[in-house]
Amino acid sequence: MTAQEQPPHINVDYFEDLTGDIAESGQSGIDEIGKRLKSLREEKGLSLEELSGRTGYDAEFLAKIERQEIYPQLGTVIKLSKSLDAAFGQVLAGKGDKPYSITRRRDQRTVARSTSHKGQKNIYTYKGLAPEVKGRNMEPLIVHLQPAPEKELSQHDGEEFIYVLKGSVVLEIGEDHFELEPGDSVYYLSTIPHWIAAKDDGATILAVIYDK
Repeated sequence: MTAQEQPPHINVDYFEDLTGDIAESGQSGIDEIGKRLKSLREEKGLSLEELSGRTGYDAEFLAKIERQEIYPQLGTVIKLSKSLDAAFGQVLAGKGDKPYSITRRRDQRTVARSTSHKGQKNIYTYKGLAPEVKGRNMEPLIVHLQPAPEKELSQHDGEEFIYVLKGSVVLEIGEDHFELEPGDSVYYLSTIPHWIAAKDDGATILAVIYDK
């Protein structure tokens, strides 16, 4: 067998079989982020206007998140979590109560989706892979990306690792632009303005977010 004929080191089809079709996964928990944020805000005794002052997000935008008319992007969830002194994972997927988590494919569940800032288009949907771990600082996710109708840069504390499983991905980090294919990966500091979306019809990525 020549070098050109040798199989790739990583079989991307294996990951496709592992993750399955995210669109067919259960919807349990998909609408919980707005409820969790509202509960945390009320526990802190904060009004929407006060939370707006802490985060810089418009109060009406925050109200739409709580009413589940808009589903926030991951960077927005991280910023809101920090402003409410809550762990990102707690807001995203709920509190865990175990020292470790083994998630079988059949048990993976869609934990949330993200829409555009106006809530008019679904940008991505994501599955949590370790929601049961207590006090976790990393959040591993399977994310199904859609082409974005408009560019919405994200910037927040933490670090991110992305591995492309399926489809083509467009990525901007600061002023640099990249196109990633299956098997490509990227690691970056989330404090740098960044944006990621499917290039064409949709893409699936493994994302690991470290929330400092």
